[in-house]
Amino acid sequence: MAIEVGAPAPDFELKDNHGRTVRLSDFRAAEGGAGADAEGGAGGAGGGKNVVLLFYPFAFTGVCTGELRALRDALPSFANDDTQLLAVSNDSIHTLRVFAEQEGLEYPLLSDFWPHGEISRAYGVFDEEKGCAVRGTFILDKQGVVRWTVVNGLPDARDLNDYVKALAAL
Repeated sequence: MAIEVGAPAPDFELKDNHGRTVRLSDFRAAEGGAGADAEGGAGGAGGGKNVVLLFYPFAFTGVCTGELRALRDALPSFANDDTQLLAVSNDSIHTLRVFAEQEGLEYPLLSDFWPHGEISRAYGVFDEEKGCAVRGTFILDKQGVVRWTVVNGLPDARDLNDYVKALAAL
């Protein structure tokens, strides 16, 4: 069962498609201070960033590729100085690097490859039978609390407009 709205988001540390370590806690507002972005820079004006945490099954598959292309094309509408997009799959960093280059994806693609699916399991979106994450999206506020979530089955794409509306409500 996926974690619910109002719950603290489980922290994690994963490698991105460039082999860099990304920690979810780096996006949280520090008490009285500013958070950081994926490159270690300052977060939004109030410190920290909201996070759109998107789990998807695999790179180079039909629905996943379509969803990630749509995110690429709509990135300016929701990812900014105040919000960071993080996309997580069970692919290796090498697969994610080639996928990002081929599709022109400039946001971090994080590898939940080993231990296989550990973070997907922590968020309750790992399909044990299929060995991959289902389509789960979690919008986290600057304190790392889940404020919105949707979980779709493997064949069902998500509606990007829902992300924009949920972020506007933060």
